[in-house]
Amino acid sequence: MELFDLALIWAFIIGFGIIMYVLMDGFDLGIGILFPFAPKEEDRDTMMNTVAPVWDGNETWLVLGGAGLLAAFPLVYSTILPALYIGVFLLLAGLIFRGVAFEFRFKARTSRYLWNWAFAGGSTVASFAQGAVVGAYIQGFEITNRVYTGGALDWLTPFTVLTGFGLMAGYALLGSTWLIMKTEGRLQDWAYRITIPLLLGVLVVFAMISVWTPFVDEMVKDRWFSNLSIIWILPVLALLCAFQIFRSVRNRFEGMPFVATVGLFIFTYLGLIVSRWPYVVPPEITLWDASSAYGSQLFLLLGLLFVIPIVLVYTAWTYWVFRGKVRAGEGYH
Repeated sequence: MELFDLALIWAFIIGFGIIMYVLMDGFDLGIGILFPFAPKEEDRDTMMNTVAPVWDGNETWLVLGGAGLLAAFPLVYSTILPALYIGVFLLLAGLIFRGVAFEFRFKARTSRYLWNWAFAGGSTVASFAQGAVVGAYIQGFEITNRVYTGGALDWLTPFTVLTGFGLMAGYALLGSTWLIMKTEGRLQDWAYRITIPLLLGVLVVFAMISVWTPFVDEMVKDRWFSNLSIIWILPVLALLCAFQIFRSVRNRFEGMPFVATVGLFIFTYLGLIVSRWPYVVPPEITLWDASSAYGSQLFLLLGLLFVIPIVLVYTAWTYWVFRGKVRAGEGYH
């Protein structure tokens, strides 16, 4: 007897894991995107030191979300991954380059500039690939009898290129507001200066994607434009967060710009979920169609109920231990 809708519970867990990854790995990917534009090499050291203690733990959520998706919704893997092999490969390759650069840059002398480019390039490629994959999800997949029948490059279209650049701009905004909160002096002043232009870039891309999406996705058009409903509160809240970022930067607040940027991401993410619910492989496979056996979901859920609190506790403890400002010449390394 099925007492609970485990597909719904697993959808919440995986959705939570995804947004935690986007927020927590997003700002250190943003640091990488901004890396080549930092005023001085000393500032690059400080930038990397702001994320060095936490970046490994941030990627725990990517593993949790990916493994949970495979366990709870195996049909998603068998249908979506063939469509996104190249995009996912670019994502993982970018993360590998970034991770290696973290460890080698501080030990390098004559080759440090190469690790600077590896860190920046890996972060940029990984961010673009993530945004393009999201765009491919929005525009849907060519599915026949639950089998992907499209081409290897169908995920790369003008629309997905736009979403890729959009996520890069969003991550850069997360990175700049993180620097405002974690640094001081010349580097913090630079972060203040670039945050408003980055915010304007994010809003422009957000507007372009919002206008374009109904033309690539009839479901979104029907759900958002057929009638005015409560879901319109999500973009309104996102715009309010954008205004708060602008206001906070103008008033030289330190923590609020980052908090408001997190809010901007959360409300945009919720808008994406509402637009597609309950389809996990658009345009035809729902959450329940893609679910694994009830017993399998229950068995894995019991283990995960112990793992998630542990991950949350050690994540919170890490951020608490490494709280405060990171100054030049100081840091994790």
